[in-house]
Amino acid sequence: MESELKDLPPKTADVQPESDDRPLLKPEPQTPRQPEIQVANQSIEDLEKKYAPFVRHDVYGPMGRGELPWVEKFLLGLGLMFLVPIRVVVGVTMLVFYYVICRICTAFLAPNREEEQEDYAHMGGWRRAVIMQSGRFLSRVLLFVLGFYWVCETRKGIEAEGHGNNESASTNQSEEVERPGVIISNHVSHIDILYHMSSSFPSFVAKRSVAKLPLVGLISKCLGCVYVQRELKSSDFKGVSGVITERIREAHQNKFAPKMMLFPEGTTTNGDYLLPFKTGAFLAKAPVLPVILRYPYQRFSPAWDSISGARHVILLLCQFVNYIEVTHLSVYHPSEQEKENPKLYAENVRQLMAREGKLTLSEIGLAEKRVYHAALNGLLCQR
Repeated sequence: MESELKDLPPKTADVQPESDDRPLLKPEPQTPRQPEIQVANQSIEDLEKKYAPFVRHDVYGPMGRGELPWVEKFLLGLGLMFLVPIRVVVGVTMLVFYYVICRICTAFLAPNREEEQEDYAHMGGWRRAVIMQSGRFLSRVLLFVLGFYWVCETRKGIEAEGHGNNESASTNQSEEVERPGVIISNHVSHIDILYHMSSSFPSFVAKRSVAKLPLVGLISKCLGCVYVQRELKSSDFKGVSGVITERIREAHQNKFAPKMMLFPEGTTTNGDYLLPFKTGAFLAKAPVLPVILRYPYQRFSPAWDSISGARHVILLLCQFVNYIEVTHLSVYHPSEQEKENPKLYAENVRQLMAREGKLTLSEIGLAEKRVYHAALNGLLCQR
């Protein structure tokens, strides 16, 4: 799932509107014809140099459609015959089982409705405990079924105080100050969501159509997802931005409130780069918890960069063993300057994550990814 969060000042008055006047979401942009014409005349090598954050380097080649050696074809055949059927059956069974749990826990319970949102994230008592604990456990089991038998997690105790915040750092901070308002992470794969569900069971930003999907729709409501719709105009975007900002502040101030999880890059990469951050996660002026994900691989890269969704899922299911490395950084507390300038706050956190995760900073984003995908697809179809 790609995060649709874009830069937009919320409805609250304490955030300066002039800091960023773009909407929370962009409608589906029409890819400019001129860039497509320009890149279509280039070779695949030229495209890969220009759009490095979205280039696949595994044995399956560009878009997962490269020529495979016979050994890989043999392993792929074994995976299709034995692994895929088992993993699909077990995965669907666990999905149905968790749906039943969610249905029981939400029976006779009215969902929370706010700003055209609908969720069960604020339920309390045994219902919330059952949904969270079973959701975290089943997510980890599903990771195991998909071949992620081990999750390598490290925690770095970094003094991640914002610039110019030394005076407040010297005081004894309360539990409310230490609690992050939102978890932010680089975005590499569909698996990112599954890992974060198993780790902290946070709320995500999702397309509004997700709420209407069979099985997944109810589960997303129990997660407390904030729904967005690309087709709607900016007035609705502002409402969504306000909901997200309020949820982040609530999570910071109340330990019983559902956590928020955002991917500030707004799209996926091949895992070696970090794209510019949108400011949506930083508008609430609350501390953030940075998490860095990596997927080491030998044959197939789990990154969902320039590969189609269906091909990505099938090849991932055919992989015998998959690996994930997670680095948890310390809670980052913004300085007063960063609180007044969300762009500065976002960039400082981005620099920190790139440095600690040994990631390369890139200034291209979702628009360039679409151009690269279209041009690369055209070149491969001409072969």
